[in-house]
Amino acid sequence: MKKNINEIIRISKEIYDKGLVSGKAGNISARFGNVVAITPTLKSLSNLCEEDIVLVDMDGNVLTNGKPSSEVNMHLGIYKKRSDVRAIVHTHSPYATGFAFSNKRLKRLEGFGAIKTQYLAEIEYEKPGTDELAKSASEGIDDEDVLVLKNHGVICVSDDLTEAMLLAVFVEETAKTQFITQMLNSVEDRD
Repeated sequence: MKKNINEIIRISKEIYDKGLVSGKAGNISARFGNVVAITPTLKSLSNLCEEDIVLVDMDGNVLTNGKPSSEVNMHLGIYKKRSDVRAIVHTHSPYATGFAFSNKRLKRLEGFGAIKTQYLAEIEYEKPGTDELAKSASEGIDDEDVLVLKNHGVICVSDDLTEAMLLAVFVEETAKTQFITQMLNSVEDRD
């Protein structure tokens, strides 16, 4: 378990350093059987230590010291819905979150799994940390690996924490490219 907790700490710092989260925002978790290791609430992902990672059971009972992320129920709901998911990365990355706050949708590109629809799955806004958000997210993730949370951020899931993080990076780069393309296309050609 210690190796897995150290992986959570490493990925937390990496997503912070890549600008996918800032301040005390964002959270990640990994499931090990009936135990979920999750980042703590109100603590920056930039400098976590082993004692900061909180272990909870699948009912949300805290098994160690500390207070889990306020989004713990969202993570648990997804794990309960999707037995194939072993890792969740929830970011507030600037470009992807910009799309989440706009009336524009993020297009699905190769790298987001099978092309099912033109756009990434998206759910309507629910207040962060609520049971309503947990329910909506667990229903919205269905067979998707990426879920845009309207006016909030993005969730990426995988069977591996590094893969979930790489997917979050890909989502942000895709959002950045789409934003730049939309800006360039909106500029009048003055030639």
